[in-house]
Amino acid sequence: MVSSTLARAARATLVAFAFAGALGGALVLQGCGQQPPSFSNLDITGNTQFGKDFALPDTSGKTRTLADFKGKVVVLFFGYTHCPDVCPTTMAELSQALEQLGPDAARRVQVLFVTVDPDRDTAQILGQYVTAFNPTFIGLRPANEAQLKQVAKDFRVYYAKVPGNSPNSYTMDHTAASYVFDTTGKLRLFARDGQGVTPWLHDLKILLGSNSD
Repeated sequence: MVSSTLARAARATLVAFAFAGALGGALVLQGCGQQPPSFSNLDITGNTQFGKDFALPDTSGKTRTLADFKGKVVVLFFGYTHCPDVCPTTMAELSQALEQLGPDAARRVQVLFVTVDPDRDTAQILGQYVTAFNPTFIGLRPANEAQLKQVAKDFRVYYAKVPGNSPNSYTMDHTAASYVFDTTGKLRLFARDGQGVTPWLHDLKILLGSNSD
């Protein structure tokens, strides 16, 4: 059981690494004379392969878009509450990063958790899950499979159900990474999981301190 779980986690992580590697050739060079920020995570500023926005219900049923978080750095993560490793690790790292930023800066960061398993992740379960890591985190739950497929397509997110021993014991393979928007709503970073708190803290400080292109 443990080995199969680790194998699934490894597959999801490899998907993220392969995906991130493919981005290398598509990155847009900064204008001459401008020194781009030195991010720890992958800088995808100007990359046109990803969605620029989303419209998904939160756990109260209110439809959320990027405009709702204007003036904040937004971290968009795709996962599910039954995830054994990647999801809780990422949420814990983000919570620690916000704590280390301090309350004033942390108020300008919004973490959004999009479930790729809305069948099991009810609004109540999702809400309790994300706020257990940080009371400011918001869960987004696609209203139907079509909406989930569309947002996954927009952000090039991979997800797939892996059958378990019973109909409800399945797991989900999924892209193990986050997408980070700056305070102007521009997509800036592709952040792979498992890098620890330090890269998050470094990059969030840069994005909170500058809105430059």
